[in-house]
Amino acid sequence: MTLPILDVRRRGAEFLDRPVHTLLNPPESTGLGFWSLNPYVGCEFGCAYCYARFAHDFGMQRAVAKGVLPAETRDRLASVTHSWEAFERVIFVKRDLEAALVRDLRRVARRKDGPQTIAIGTATDPYQPAERRFRLTQRALEILADLPQLPRLRISLVTKSPLVTRDTELLCRLAGRHALAVHLSLITVNPRVIRLMEPRSPLPHARLRAVRRLADAGVPVGIFCAPVLPGITDDVQSLRDLLRAARDAGARFAPACSLRVYGGARAPLLHALERSLPEVAARYRRRYDRAREAPEAYRKALSRRMRHLRAEADLRPAAWDDEAPVGDAQLVLWG
Repeated sequence: MTLPILDVRRRGAEFLDRPVHTLLNPPESTGLGFWSLNPYVGCEFGCAYCYARFAHDFGMQRAVAKGVLPAETRDRLASVTHSWEAFERVIFVKRDLEAALVRDLRRVARRKDGPQTIAIGTATDPYQPAERRFRLTQRALEILADLPQLPRLRISLVTKSPLVTRDTELLCRLAGRHALAVHLSLITVNPRVIRLMEPRSPLPHARLRAVRRLADAGVPVGIFCAPVLPGITDDVQSLRDLLRAARDAGARFAPACSLRVYGGARAPLLHALERSLPEVAARYRRRYDRAREAPEAYRKALSRRMRHLRAEADLRPAAWDDEAPVGDAQLVLWG
């Protein structure tokens, strides 16, 4: 039996119904101390640097191996120029997430090893345009807000989309029961860089306006400066402009991490850079051919720079005061 096609968008994105028996990935599988929740696999925004393409590749391989990929989907994929475009062309929708999430949350409630953290949007954008129709993120938040006998959790949500403000009242209710932190992911306030690296994502002014709306409603909100792109968004003035804009919009915190380039992200990243920044592309090719991340000296220097600029803008490095300092290793899954 093939996966049902739920929708096909005019610009090429296709949505397949993917049954799920479990929804939360436990800390043991992430290796990072938190549970992760992703209502979709794949993302319409298609950011060039997104590491999460590897998770989508795995899902596609499983679908092909099981013979559940529709013939129409295979035909459409045959016409794309680059194989990595499947990430933003074929989106798996976990439409029946409710029962799976309730079961998983009961497992979370039984854990005795300290406060539990659930990170929403670690391998997809939970408020990508498909959320307008499918409302899976909204339903997941409703369950987290209303499920009886659920202990107080830490819930972190990351998105690039102003659509998050649709759920402002729900987020306020959620913040009343759990420790909530909403992050608007934003790497720069320069719209030209956004269009180069994130061709279908909302522009900076729209994200900052969402920060303001959430902050005014009392939702704990900040920005997530990730990834910081060497030679593109890492200069002092660019970072200062970003943090000041975030502060002026009402952000409380601004974690950050430098670029990591995993296998699935390398080709789309270089493709984007070679069109507009060929010299930077050549440097990236040399550096990231040898390693997934920037040199340690660079990362330490960036950390010092961010610490100084955050202090200047009166922003915290993380959402919770007792949270460990955020480092690259902890942010591998955030993309």
